[in-house]
Amino acid sequence: MTFPTHDVPQSDPPLPPWETLPTMYDLPSDNPLEPGKPDDFHFLQPVLLFLTFLPVNWKSELVYSAADLNLYYDLQHTQWYKRPDWFGVVGVPKLYQGRDLRLSYVTWQERVNPFVVVELLSPGTEDEDLDEKEREPNKPPTKWEVYEGILRIPYYVIFSRYTNELQGFHLVGAHYESMSFTDGRLLMPELGLSLGLWQGSFQNIERLWLRWFTLEGKLIPFTSFIYSINFKMLQ
Repeated sequence: MTFPTHDVPQSDPPLPPWETLPTMYDLPSDNPLEPGKPDDFHFLQPVLLFLTFLPVNWKSELVYSAADLNLYYDLQHTQWYKRPDWFGVVGVPKLYQGRDLRLSYVTWQERVNPFVVVELLSPGTEDEDLDEKEREPNKPPTKWEVYEGILRIPYYVIFSRYTNELQGFHLVGAHYESMSFTDGRLLMPELGLSLGLWQGSFQNIERLWLRWFTLEGKLIPFTSFIYSINFKMLQ
């Protein structure tokens, strides 16, 4: 899959994009035309993923995850972005340049792409999430094209709360391939984690949730203290 490129004026010698292109302070962090979150599940489920995303192979200070945050991905079209329901990154500090909470995630500034993205199916976005929507002429690429072909995100996970269907895709070469399940979980050995469904109570709501486990299948715990602090930060 190829994408159009355009010449961008550069100095001689060229400066790197993280020095010349817009930073997170220059790019909008929200789209006033979007209706916002469609339901409570789209808020609570990413919070649970956020609280249990603790890769054992990485130092905690170099693990970052976010929900419903603009993800800027194209050096040639700096206003284009996707807004994943949740994504996780390893190898970047929790704070932008170690000093500030992020307004967005700008890949040419961070220089590290997300390692895993989770999209929660909803009627308005299902076609694009499942790669069933064709790209419109002169429009930005679809989510699938961005995650697979531009950012080359190793793992892409889709979950429907309506059918409780979980799908995982692993980047193999240049394309996503469907992942197989091990004891009902999607294994991500590079993180020392697996992702699966958990029947339990979260925020006093009993249902089937998407949650991080160890590779061996043990739940990644979170304490009430950690939950209360981070939950307030996300409000």
